[in-house]
Amino acid sequence: MVMSQDQNAGQSHSIKIDDNSFERVEEFKYLGTALTNQNSIQEEIKNGLNSANACYHSVQNVLFSSLLLSKNLKIKIYRTIILPVDLYGCETWSLTLREEPRLRVFENRVLRRIFGTKRDEVIGEWRKLRNEERNDLYCSSSIVRVIKSRRMRWAGHVARMGEGRVVCRVLVGKPEGKKPLGRPRRRWEDNIKMDLQEVGVWTGSSWLRIGALVIAVMNLQVP
Repeated sequence: MVMSQDQNAGQSHSIKIDDNSFERVEEFKYLGTALTNQNSIQEEIKNGLNSANACYHSVQNVLFSSLLLSKNLKIKIYRTIILPVDLYGCETWSLTLREEPRLRVFENRVLRRIFGTKRDEVIGEWRKLRNEERNDLYCSSSIVRVIKSRRMRWAGHVARMGEGRVVCRVLVGKPEGKKPLGRPRRRWEDNIKMDLQEVGVWTGSSWLRIGALVIAVMNLQVP
């Protein structure tokens, strides 16, 4: 796979080892993570949502519809069975405002199924919960907040590794060549800086220098 913003890059290239020839592909999975030649995270998030949806539909009629299970137990089932399927590898995600609503929509659908409907005292009919009412009932951290916490936790590990480790060298390395025209993509490092600003830790210096503080920022209190 040739990773380039040029759609035609490497179309005629192939790798031949001994008598084996490996053709060029646009995407493939490695250790459960979807890698694309455009270095886009959208396909990975899409695959995670599809897998989480399949997991949700496999238990909704048996567990989430059961009157024998409390709502708290159903929430634990969601957070221990369904959520990890969706957020596999989320520590490396670089989210934009386009991906965050997709994740929230999925979580809202699951939580509405768990909490059920509410009787409107004015009109006397049952209706779906509004987002504000659902947030009041759901005391745990939202799916986007969980991603931010896990991403900062991984950033703290990388910061403490030091420049001698391959992971740190890959992260801080500067690729050669010219940047393409137009607005650059939001990088993983940009997300880390925004997360640190959100919790009031970012001071404008390199986030690697405050790696010890990244773990201290875990006042988000999410797993």
